[in-house]
Order: sequence, then C-alpha cells, then structure tokens
Amino acid sequence: MAEGWTDPLTAQQLEQGTRLLRTSDGTRLAVDESGSPDAPVTVVLIHGWTLTRHTWDRVTDRLPAALGGPVRIVRFDHRGHGDSDPSPEGTATIAQCADDLAEVIADRVPEGPIVLAGHSMGGMTIMALAERHPRLLAERVTGVALVATSSGGLSAPGLRLPDPLARVFNAGERKLRTVLARSSARRVSPRSGWMRPGLRWLLFGSGPAAADVAESADWVAGCHPASFAGFRQSLAEHERGAALASLPAVPTVILAGLSDRLCPLPHARRMSERLPEAGFYLYGGAGHMLPMERADEVTDRIADVTRSVPG
Repeated sequence: MAEGWTDPLTAQQLEQGTRLLRTSDGTRLAVDESGSPDAPVTVVLIHGWTLTRHTWDRVTDRLPAALGGPVRIVRFDHRGHGDSDPSPEGTATIAQCADDLAEVIADRVPEGPIVLAGHSMGGMTIMALAERHPRLLAERVTGVALVATSSGGLSAPGLRLPDPLARVFNAGERKLRTVLARSSARRVSPRSGWMRPGLRWLLFGSGPAAADVAESADWVAGCHPASFAGFRQSLAEHERGAALASLPAVPTVILAGLSDRLCPLPHARRMSERLPEAGFYLYGGAGHMLPMERADEVTDRIADVTRSVPG
C-alpha cells in the first residue's frame, strides 16, 4: 500500500451505505449503493479526475423522482481519489479505471441492465471500457451519458486563454505534476481554501455557489498526489475517438457547458460527430462541473436514457 496512506476504516467512519471493494490488484475502492435493490435498471455514475463520487450527490438525490419509478444507483471513488486507496505505482491510468469499473460491475451489479454516466475522466473511463471490455458493454449497457468529457486532445488544453497564457499555464502544470509524482504525502494539500479562486476559474462557469467551489476544492486537495500526477499524464495520452464507435447502439447523450475550460465545445462536437444518433445538449454559462452547476438538467438527461430501458 502506498506510503502515507491511512486506512479509512480507522481514520474515519465511512458513510452509511459505503463499502470497500478490493480489486484484483488489492486496491480498495469506496463504493456507494442507493435506491431500490430490486429496481429493473442500475445507473452507475463515474466521477472525474481529482473529484469524488460526491460530484454526483444531487443527481443521485433527484434521479428517482425524475424517473417516477424505482432505480438502483452505484457510484465509487476512483483509486487515488476520495475514500479509495491510492493507486499503486503505474496504475493511475484511464485504462485501469476501466478495469476497476468492470470489477465494480461484476461485484455489485452482476445481473440486469446498466446505464453508465461519466463526468470528465468518468466519460473517458466509459470509452476505455469500450476498448477493454467490449462484451460487457454489448451485453449489459442499455444507455450512456457522456458529461463534460472528451475523446482526446488534452495534452495541452487551451483553457479558453490566449495561446501565450495557455502555454505558461500548461508549463506550470507540468512542473507541478513532476513535484506531485515524487510526493509521499496522503493529500495534495492539507488545506483547500487557497485553491478556491483558481478552481472557481478553472472548473465553473458564471455565478457558481461558494459552497460548490469550496467542496470541489476539498476534493482536489484530498486527492493522492502521486495518483493526481499519474492520472494527469494519462489524460494527456487519452485518444479514444475510435472507441466511441465501439459504444453499444443504445440511447446516448452528450452534455457540455459552453464555458467549460477543460473539455470545451470543440471536444463535445467531435464526439457528437462520431455519435450522430446521440442527443447533444449545450448549457450556456455552465463550466466543467455540470453535475453540480446543472444538476436538474443532467438528471433529466440521464433519466431519459434510463427510461428507455425495456421493462
């Protein structure tokens, strides 16, 4: 287990409904289950880089009412995030996230139809799942929601900045990544308050709630440093446009904020061009954190692809 890691079972009380799933390489993932255990469909919610399963809190709370019927919801923290173990060396990759997702499904959702909803790196995890576990998608997945995500081109994001400023930002980020990769600390930072102004600019659109910015900063500060760095490198290498063609021919939606700096509109358009049958929804004034900034709309679109599951 990574240096600096403290067992969550002794360091803190896991929330009610949260269990630890040990993957095949020994990494423990924090997994939540909610809703009706006998529901005809399970929605699996997959969060983004440096965030946690709590990105989906509002969607989880709203989805049963939006559907007007029972639904089971499963969500988990990626390795190196939230209450899950740090990533063992060499495993902080999107491909590994796809393998972890397959194990979560095998353990917690061994039967029945599944809807997958992925935010940011969570959407990329779905694309990697299509590459690595095509049979699972073909046989089990009945709906897909790709939320504020990208199929590639993330090595040096433009961040909606003039090119010279974007280059300076990306150079600084690469240096930070190198420092964090060598860190043996448990957290990126012991405090998150100093991160809030920068993350408000980077992650959110216009007029975010101060509490949402603060909570997001807490998640980023709590990310495991070496995992943070490893996943950022994997994001830079992520090129899975071709994998979109491997997604099952099921109801699919693509959602994007028009003020998203990390996965901006051109990324969403490229995905839409490869998935011409998918619903394509844009949200003015919204940034990268659509599950928080546009919780009602995101919930409704996930409900749409879930509702279409045959009874």
